[in-house]
Amino acid sequence: MTSVNRAIILDRDGVLNENCSTYVQNPDQLKIITGVPQAIFKLNQANYKVLVATNQACIGKGIISPDTLTNIHKKLYTEIGKAGGKIDAIYHCPHKNEDNCNCRKPKPGMLIEAQKQWSFNPEQTWFVGDTPRDMQAAKGANCKGALVLTGLGAESANEVTDNPHFNNLPEFVDFLLKV
Repeated sequence: MTSVNRAIILDRDGVLNENCSTYVQNPDQLKIITGVPQAIFKLNQANYKVLVATNQACIGKGIISPDTLTNIHKKLYTEIGKAGGKIDAIYHCPHKNEDNCNCRKPKPGMLIEAQKQWSFNPEQTWFVGDTPRDMQAAKGANCKGALVLTGLGAESANEVTDNPHFNNLPEFVDFLLKV
């Protein structure tokens, strides 16, 4: 019998790093939220594949280039790595809302692509985000959704009633690993 990978999918902005109202436009603007690298290390130690699914309309709007996004993500990998953690893959949607693509959250395209690539059971997989559209994507991909109150989570908590809320990613990880 083939074993199914254990995976967790994380939104980027507001979950891993501080939200920036004008987009993270260069690596220097990427500010990791306290405790996130250590939380990802704990997930790695528990044999979870750590995947990221992030909307990045700043590319479609011409605010940053794909190469700049690559450099931002290199910094993210480096910062997580300083605590011994590892992100296994980052999926991003470069499109604007009006492009009506299948990958932009709240559509589940990135999560479904991750499922195909990493062979995990979506019903046993959490998607952690900070917006209602993240929770909609989780539901659309048949994943469990968890809202963190960092980023935009505190503002949208009243809109998200069907999913558990956590103060931040480290608190969610502690919950997950005790289950």
